[in-house]
Amino acid sequence: MLRLMMLIYSIAGATMAGIGVIVAVTLNLYDFQSIIIAAALGAVLALPVSWLVARKLEGI
Repeated sequence: MLRLMMLIYSIAGATMAGIGVIVAVTLNLYDFQSIIIAAALGAVLALPVSWLVARKLEGI
């Protein structure tokens, strides 16, 4: 399951990091620190999401 989770994370991590950057820019937070924090937060939040998706796929 770990291998499947890492494959899903490679897609979900980049997607959620990008969503975080878009949210930061939408909120007029154009400074470097806010954009990096938003991207890192998105990447960290993708870990449990990818784990849940991998667990659901393994159960099928």
